[in-house]
Amino acid sequence: MNTAQSIRETMRTGGATIGTWLQLPSADVAEVMGAAGYDWVAVDLEHGAFSRSHLPDMFRAIALGGAAPFARVAHCDMTAIKASLDSGSRGLIFPMIESRSQLDAAIGYALYPSSGTRGVGFCRGNLYGKNFDGGLKQAEETLFVAQIEHIRAVDSIDEILSHPRLDAIMVGPYDLSGSMDCTGEFDNPRFTAALARIEEAATRHNVPMGLHIVSPDPQQLSQRIGQGYRFIAYGLDAVFLWHAAQNPLAKNR
Repeated sequence: MNTAQSIRETMRTGGATIGTWLQLPSADVAEVMGAAGYDWVAVDLEHGAFSRSHLPDMFRAIALGGAAPFARVAHCDMTAIKASLDSGSRGLIFPMIESRSQLDAAIGYALYPSSGTRGVGFCRGNLYGKNFDGGLKQAEETLFVAQIEHIRAVDSIDEILSHPRLDAIMVGPYDLSGSMDCTGEFDNPRFTAALARIEEAATRHNVPMGLHIVSPDPQQLSQRIGQGYRFIAYGLDAVFLWHAAQNPLAKNR
């Protein structure tokens, strides 16, 4: 089974890790996606339709297939972060990180008092106390990914990348381009210049860089791996369903 630590080691040694997103609140879908060969599967709490009660079954189902269960939290606050980790997430993706202080707070909420501010308690993450010591160790091994989604983050990129517990960054291309008033214009010179600044800084700080390939495209996936991207989200459950479910005869009706 993939773990936060094995994924971290793959990226540290120059390898690419490929994951995907879940937005549909179905443990059955999570089980299918967890067994589909991805290194990690992230439950999207920012844009998906999940309640906290969904999370334990989602994470169990993902892990059943051998993928590491991750979560993109809706907000980088203590409540959202604690809910994901207590429910069994082994990695956190933080949306819209724009400053080092914001990242400091988010990672602090995820770590126990020896190095952070997370409350200690029995929960699914430590099998309700049965694996208490192991749960403490797993918390220290949690994988942390910051999403770079605003030009303000690009202006603070060196400070963000210097965090010692940051494992990777992921560019949010739509939000980043939107913050420069060129939403979705990925060939716009201002967007490509911002992306180049991020890539250069990530290389200099030796922090793995990632992005989301929203529409499944094996050629683009290979291209991005060749460009050095090491934390790649490929598609998402609803998009996979949409691509596969369309009636091939609908155009003739």
